[in-house]
Amino acid sequence: MPIYEYRCLQCRKRNTILILNPNQEVSCSHCQSKNLERLMSRFAAPKSEEARMEALADPSKFGDLDENDPKSMTRFMKRMGKEMGEDLGEDFDQALEEAGGGEEEPSISE
Repeated sequence: MPIYEYRCLQCRKRNTILILNPNQEVSCSHCQSKNLERLMSRFAAPKSEEARMEALADPSKFGDLDENDPKSMTRFMKRMGKEMGEDLGEDFDQALEEAGGGEEEPSISE
């Protein structure tokens, strides 16, 4: 069954909606608006649990980690979430940025 992602044009929140019927009307799960735009969905490249744990154990991933610096911990939490394949949502990302002083994560080349 297809799952599609939409952004509400009213409240700007992302919605993930299971479409059971091609004629199904969709609405925002946050504000109930029907004014949604369909987003290009991300795809998953599955890794085994073992491969994810090995990647997290790589000491080079912790070179800039300072547990006493909120910005450093924010970058680390985002990196961990990406490595584990978890999307905790925009609310979680916003909370991390607020806790870490609002710094964006620098781009990481792998």
